Amino acid sequence: MRTPQEYLASILNGIAPLAATSLDLAEANGCVLAEDVHAMWALPSFANSAMDGYAVIASDVADASVSHPVALQVIEDIPAGSWPLLEVTSGTAARIMTGAPLPVGADGVVRVEHTDGAMPVVLVHSPSGGHIRSIGEDVQPGEQVLNQGQVLSARTIALAAAVGRSTVLAHPNPRVAVISTGSELVEPGQPLAAGQISDVNGVMLEISLRELGALVIRSSIVDDHADALRQALDDAAQQADLIITTGGVSMGAHDTVKEVLSSLGTVTFERVAMQPGMPQGCGHIGSPPTPIVTLPGNPVSALVSFEAFVRPVIRRLQGREDSKFSSGEVIAGAAFSSPKDKLQFVRARFSSGSALTATPIGAQGSHILGGLAQAECLLVVPAEVELVSVGDTLAFIDLRRESR
Repeated sequence: MRTPQEYLASILNGIAPLAATSLDLAEANGCVLAEDVHAMWALPSFANSAMDGYAVIASDVADASVSHPVALQVIEDIPAGSWPLLEVTSGTAARIMTGAPLPVGADGVVRVEHTDGAMPVVLVHSPSGGHIRSIGEDVQPGEQVLNQGQVLSARTIALAAAVGRSTVLAHPNPRVAVISTGSELVEPGQPLAAGQISDVNGVMLEISLRELGALVIRSSIVDDHADALRQALDDAAQQADLIITTGGVSMGAHDTVKEVLSSLGTVTFERVAMQPGMPQGCGHIGSPPTPIVTLPGNPVSALVSFEAFVRPVIRRLQGREDSKFSSGEVIAGAAFSSPKDKLQFVRARFSSGSALTATPIGAQGSHILGGLAQAECLLVVPAEVELVSVGDTLAFIDLRRESR
């Protein structure tokens, strides 16, 4: 029986980042850059006003005050998006809007609030405060503004757009097929007949994948018939970069996923030394080979397995380097026992205090959703630890959406 770390390493050994492709900027959010980005021009590309006001020669208004305003002839009105036609000379000014180009001759802008706002003669009540954005003060032409390997966000994409790019070379977000298996499953919201349960895993995994930026292909529920599952897997392999199934991987007599996949591709099944989520499977199917990860059917086991194994796979496909399941370390806020020889994932909530602390919450059974809904993290208890004491340091997986 392998450890979760060993099992994850075996999965990642067969996963490579998706080939980089040219993406429109609007499609590139969350993607990893596969090139350096250089500025095609300066930012700003021309000197412009930082304020609504009047472009002036600063020495003309150096002594201006409310009691002794300086009168200037307004020779031009310059809105943003236009280009000035006249030169400002001593005794003249041009009315100018924020972002509009600075006219030749002007070396300062007086805010409109420091004038009477009049035309064609303006009274200036204060010296010029500068208020000029100089050419290239933000970015110089040819300057490298984004780095290969950088994860794109709204902020970095905005910079790429500003320096002249409409596309970037990046690793695309993966297409992931989610297949829920089991004749007992019905779509959420549907009435339950005897022996039926709602498909929790399908919607839970779909949302978790979308939070990672993946493009989700969710098939209909597949019942426990081999032919139906083969067809669903064949369809998924033709559309997706990764396939995830839930259910049918334990030791039951009707575990169709194991039955079908054992004869397809390179999929293998094993028991991983962890709780919850011991039964696992992974490999490749189809041609060209598509990676597949098979998760247990119990919802908590499925989510823990997703965090431990699927999340790192998604990040590897995206070209990210942090393909691991630990988010950091936390202090245990309560004492609790842990099973011997299995890595334990314990649902917990963070506690207030000077150090980051977390305390287990609710029952820890693999079917218990109430505690899972309240959990903010999973405490990772080493297999050799049978008793956790208050103050012990543990690795953890952060479940809070804003931290992921």
